Amino acid sequence: MAEADILPITPDRLGLALRRHRRLGGLKQDHIAALLGVTQATVSRWERGTHQPDPRQSTRLSALLQAAADGEADRALRRLVETSTLSVHLVCDTSHRLLAASPRRFAEWRRDRDLVGSSLWPFATDAIRVAEAELIGLGWYEPGAAPVLTWTGAGNGRGIRILAGSMLWEHILLADGSSARLVTSLRERETRAFASRWRRTNVSYVAARSGRN
Repeated sequence: MAEADILPITPDRLGLALRRHRRLGGLKQDHIAALLGVTQATVSRWERGTHQPDPRQSTRLSALLQAAADGEADRALRRLVETSTLSVHLVCDTSHRLLAASPRRFAEWRRDRDLVGSSLWPFATDAIRVAEAELIGLGWYEPGAAPVLTWTGAGNGRGIRILAGSMLWEHILLADGSSARLVTSLRERETRAFASRWRRTNVSYVAARSGRN
């Protein structure tokens, strides 16, 4: 797989995701350390972004942070996404692994349910990748993060079709404490409404900086 097809887990991004996971779950660093077989000081360095885990530790961290949405408590959420008339999908916020999608989204992608369980990052357009890189500065990894309105750009050469347009990214906390992202395409009228009031609401607006012409 090409390097561009791997979601970059930089030290600062990993540390922020781990800290968010802890804070939302009410967990202490020493609890995470015991789960991963490291010291509390190592967890602290990961969260500060001053130390990078080795490959084995990265695998265990990914398993800890990866959202699944496959338990009983999240069944209703998956059903709402899968039966929605909107163009919407749900992914793991850490790996972008697809958890659920609406029929309209699958039709838009020109793919079927074979994508469920796979990371969507290899299919991301340049505009999506730029917007992803801006999330740290927007406080996305803090509890209670504001939704993000962004521009997708068009893409049709990486295995799925992505239509150019606006998307709303919303952070969802799953029953097991892991983090997911709800991605909803907005119609032009809805986008204008968000764009006209984003400065006085809790919606972060990044479309103008993520590749829209």
